[in-house]
Amino acid sequence: MHLVQRVAAIVLTLGLSASLVGCGFHLKGTNPTTAPVAYSKMRLVLPNNTEELQEKLAVYLGATGIQLSENPDAYVLRVLDYNPQRHELNGKLVETLLRLTVTFRIEDAQGQPLTEPRTITASRSYQYNVETVNTDDQEQKYLNQVIIDDLAQQIVRQIASNRLPKVVTKSSSSTTQPE
Repeated sequence: MHLVQRVAAIVLTLGLSASLVGCGFHLKGTNPTTAPVAYSKMRLVLPNNTEELQEKLAVYLGATGIQLSENPDAYVLRVLDYNPQRHELNGKLVETLLRLTVTFRIEDAQGQPLTEPRTITASRSYQYNVETVNTDDQEQKYLNQVIIDDLAQQIVRQIASNRLPKVVTKSSSSTTQPE
């Protein structure tokens, strides 16, 4: 009977451990959404008419532990290009494709790029019948918000994973081999 109790204790321990891992439990310091220490303070620089993206970035960056700051020593998340597109395919039904492309990079406080520019794209489409009630404007407004939210999450995930390609600096000294 003593052996059965040991086996039961081992099975119970393994079962509880598996359930903790399955529910997303992580020990402190191993949170996959924690931003790298290097980017603990960041300033956002975005083009005009991108307030929704700026608000979403602020929320998601804050959730990863990045403090938004206007200090001159803060790193800069610069959005280089913000390109919304709308394509319409007409037929019996009208299909509308919404696409948003954003190019961004991280810079140091002096404006020198630390990462290569990264371009990400999100798109959604919807259909409607022109002869019925027109919900085109409401659907487009909603999907634009979904796309912006998706892009903001993608940007923050890439920053938090610290896998953005670093800028390669060319060294001024060249090595020559004697002949």
